[in-house]
Amino acid sequence: MKITEVKAIYPKYKKIPVSWRTNFWQIVVRIESDNGYVGFGFGGGGIASEAIVNSHFRDLLIGQQVDSIFDIQRIWDMLYDASLPYGRKGIAIMALSGVDLALYDLLGKALKEPVHQLIGGKIKDEVDCYVTGSDLENFFKLGFNACKLSHRWSGGESGFEDAEQKISTARGIFGKDAKLMLDVYMSWDFDVTIEMSRRLSKYNVFWFEDVLTPDDLGQQSKLKSLVAPILIAGGEHEFTHHGFQAIADSDALDLWQPDITWCGGITAGVRIVEIANQFGVPVSPHRGAEVWALHLIEASDCLNLAEYHQDHIVSERDEVWIQEPVPTDGKISSSSEPGFGVELNEKIL
Repeated sequence: MKITEVKAIYPKYKKIPVSWRTNFWQIVVRIESDNGYVGFGFGGGGIASEAIVNSHFRDLLIGQQVDSIFDIQRIWDMLYDASLPYGRKGIAIMALSGVDLALYDLLGKALKEPVHQLIGGKIKDEVDCYVTGSDLENFFKLGFNACKLSHRWSGGESGFEDAEQKISTARGIFGKDAKLMLDVYMSWDFDVTIEMSRRLSKYNVFWFEDVLTPDDLGQQSKLKSLVAPILIAGGEHEFTHHGFQAIADSDALDLWQPDITWCGGITAGVRIVEIANQFGVPVSPHRGAEVWALHLIEASDCLNLAEYHQDHIVSERDEVWIQEPVPTDGKISSSSEPGFGVELNEKIL
């Protein structure tokens, strides 16, 4: 089949916070083919990546043949090379992610196969979920047995006390065997991370996430042995297999967390997992319980662990996709429907 039309749309969000997300949150990418099938993808970059898809990428995509995943990989390489002067990382790759995912959805629908089948087939029937958020007692009642808490550094002794209070409370609710993690969103530094590992050692924390910026590979590499057995995790702000090769070469992280809607889609995700396997590094994609990453987790050597954010639990939310899988007793599985198995909620466009 050939691509006949490409369109990126920035949904009319109402529930996103006033931050970088206000203008640069997720886009929907729609790709049509000459045999009537339509594929949908989800990418980052908001109004900026919308412009990239609808101009430069669209011009390159119209008329391209898509009959196999090898065609999708070829198209990925073409778009990556064409966007090198302004791309390589960031918004251009977020735009490419949406295109790549739409192509996988398109091919799956045309072949009447789910995406996980296109990339090798399910090797995990169910995936364990951890929930990210603060409503701990509700999470436990819903059947989750793993939780990630947010901790922004506030400085001074209170910053350490706040982290310990959060972890102590979570351990009391979830029990001694639950996985507990801290996401600090690049707000700690080298010394804070070491001191946190000392103070929180008795709580058996699984990982510290994004303790430094993604450019601080050397410092993160040094931290790994100093905070062990707590893992230094990160990667949601890294892009493509090239970026993760640099992480591997510098031995910077114990656990990789690529965001499949940002890092380059399924094509980049598969390549990242291949590199991780070579270096013996576990991979647990950022927002892994969303269908875009879930299919990759199910069909690859990614950890049997997917992130489910509390934003999907609250009743008042921006619903972009219909028929998304939801966890039951802390476990989740994608459907066997063609493509990613979700439908676009046209009301939000």
